[in-house]
Amino acid sequence: MHLNRLVSELRAAGCVFAEEEAELLLAAAPDPGELAGLLARRTAGEPLEHVVGWAGFRGLRMAVGPGAFVPRRRSEYLAKRAVAAARPGAVVLDLCCGVGAVGAAVAAAVPGVRLHAADIGEAAVRYARANLAGTGGRVFLGDLYAPLPAELTGRVDVLVANAPYVPTGDLGLLPPEAREHEPAEALDGGADGLDVQRRVIAGAPAWLAPGGTLLVETGRRQAPLTASLFRAAGLTARIRTSEAYEATVVTGGPPD
Repeated sequence: MHLNRLVSELRAAGCVFAEEEAELLLAAAPDPGELAGLLARRTAGEPLEHVVGWAGFRGLRMAVGPGAFVPRRRSEYLAKRAVAAARPGAVVLDLCCGVGAVGAAVAAAVPGVRLHAADIGEAAVRYARANLAGTGGRVFLGDLYAPLPAELTGRVDVLVANAPYVPTGDLGLLPPEAREHEPAEALDGGADGLDVQRRVIAGAPAWLAPGGTLLVETGRRQAPLTASLFRAAGLTARIRTSEAYEATVVTGGPPD
């Protein structure tokens, strides 16, 4: 299929970055028959990352596919803050890890980190195990802290969480490719969007090492409430925002 025709069909389907998408599809499937199949999936509304099988994240290529949450560029800011908090050899825990993008980014940037990750989604964990295989990290399937080994208690230096924070009532406002193709448990944060955050933050003090850091991605409007949850758990709290990434992260830890 000629590039121009590919671009035209993608544009007709409403793909804003049709030229870039066309090049990615061609690279993923040089065979015309396979390419036609990928194009059909994309024009039907499937996320581009699911179609080509990967997503870029802080210079890394993360395997991703149907049934898994696609790492967002804004979460690169969460990874950036986690990298800044980690030291060589640190114990890092990536909760609600999805396909493991944040944990992988930390492991790539900080030498010798001992990485652990967990997610409730079976598809996410399959991809995370593949993405983190080269890091020596361990990925657990289960609800937040429940599947983690007891020996991690009180030993986590950097605890990072990208828990779902979309209020249930706002799910209908998400783009169709997210609503229809990504798992609800990766998006739905309950009535105010903070149901899962509450559990992450409340449980964090038991797992953090002395001097450890908790980092939670949140919405800009929700950030003051997220910070109040940190303080209610006995942690310090600082709201950090990035205009470049259009992202907000609350960080904190046990008081000195």
